[in-house]
Amino acid sequence: MDQIRTATRENDAQHPTAEGRPATAAETPVREGPVGDGLAGRTPSEAKRREPLWRQLLGGSLRARRTERGETLDEVADRAGVSPQYLSEIERGLKEPSSEIIAAVGSALDTSLLDLTLDVAQSLAAVAPAAGSAAQLSASQAAFALAA
Repeated sequence: MDQIRTATRENDAQHPTAEGRPATAAETPVREGPVGDGLAGRTPSEAKRREPLWRQLLGGSLRARRTERGETLDEVADRAGVSPQYLSEIERGLKEPSSEIIAAVGSALDTSLLDLTLDVAQSLAAVAPAAGSAAQLSASQAAFALAA
């Protein structure tokens, strides 16, 4: 926590407010995402240029599948054997679930680990730089690469 506060104080002078005064810690855009996400000390523009985390893309896929089915967090969490709070944190990309939890939630949504992995691989391919990158892989090649 002290490291985050220190980084915030160091960045205060770099992010003046509209009035021209140094920003307070509460006004300074130092980091985005949960603690431990590797974004501490970065400005929002630097953070946005980074490739998304696997857990964030997985969470988005799970949430999209759940809402597409018209189900609540409570319904899916109950079938998966996890708490609604934990499922919400997974969907928001705040938790790094084990493969067993991913399989349980996927099963509760009538989907497989392969389908979820393909969703993540396709999302990564969509945001990866186009020139000379793995984004040129087919979805099956990307899923195989992720599994390896």
